[in-house]
Amino acid sequence: MPSEAPSSKPDMHATSNGAPATTGNAATAERAADDAAACPTPASADTAAMAPMQLSDAALEQILAFQQNEVTEAEVYRRIAERTKDEANRTTLLCIADEEAHHAQIWERYTGRCLLPQRGKVRRYALIARVFGFTFAVKLMERGEANAQLSYEALAREVPEALAIREDEEAHEAALLDMLDEERLAYVGSMVLGMNDAMVEMTGTLAGLTLAMQNTQLIALSGLITGIAATLSMASSEFLSSKSEGRPDALKSATYTGVAYLVTVALLILPYLLFDASHYLWALGTMILIVLAILVVFNYYLSVAQDLSFKKRFGQMAGISLGVAALSFVIGILVKQFLGVDI
Repeated sequence: MPSEAPSSKPDMHATSNGAPATTGNAATAERAADDAAACPTPASADTAAMAPMQLSDAALEQILAFQQNEVTEAEVYRRIAERTKDEANRTTLLCIADEEAHHAQIWERYTGRCLLPQRGKVRRYALIARVFGFTFAVKLMERGEANAQLSYEALAREVPEALAIREDEEAHEAALLDMLDEERLAYVGSMVLGMNDAMVEMTGTLAGLTLAMQNTQLIALSGLITGIAATLSMASSEFLSSKSEGRPDALKSATYTGVAYLVTVALLILPYLLFDASHYLWALGTMILIVLAILVVFNYYLSVAQDLSFKKRFGQMAGISLGVAALSFVIGILVKQFLGVDI
């Protein structure tokens, strides 16, 4: 049964182009003008004048969901901006927050209700931003909005402006998101180099040592020594490579590479420290699971933060790492058999 917009509608007047407008439009226009000084506004977002209309219960419920989402995301952007040190990034985040708030006001004209942010969602994304960076957090949040495209198309049957609002929102927020410049993403290439190199080298080394030594303590000791030496070697190589290219941030790039390598080494050796000496195959199996878990998490992070294909990158890195591990496992058996080494 169709439900009518709330009875507390503002008085309607005619605008210069004959479209209905509310008495509150002067204040809204003044706010928009203030926002425009700091943030660009959508070119076709002339949605300030919307006549009240009868909506079905389903349409009204969908508009309320959109309004709630915009109100909540506006608060998320403000929270993230508060903890962002870079002035340019903070300004961009606040611009996006203003845009979200503006969209919420558009939907509020249909619902006649003032909604509060969902505190749980705000806290969740604020935590994600602190752990994984604000770029990952906001792009993950915007991915959720992309899933609502079909809802906008359905709503457009009763609210023709819905698709226009959505198009303006997507175009403007995409432009603002592209303006974000986070340090950790600038060095993601260094992190990929360190992590991927550690995955390939250490997975193969530990798999080979597992069959050659068959003792978790000896394997862990050998792996740790190899891993630390390889970390220093990789970080030094990255520093010299960056320095030869004339990069002023050579030390920082080398640090990201070294830390990524060392963390990966520690995670891969961990199973050999947890299992007793005779359960070396259990340690090997656990190490392989950790490799897959690292690949899933890291590639999902990259797929969101840099808009890359998750399946393609995961398949490539998993194939290389596990292929090297399998080959090294066989080499470990052959070395033990033909050299007659028995530890």
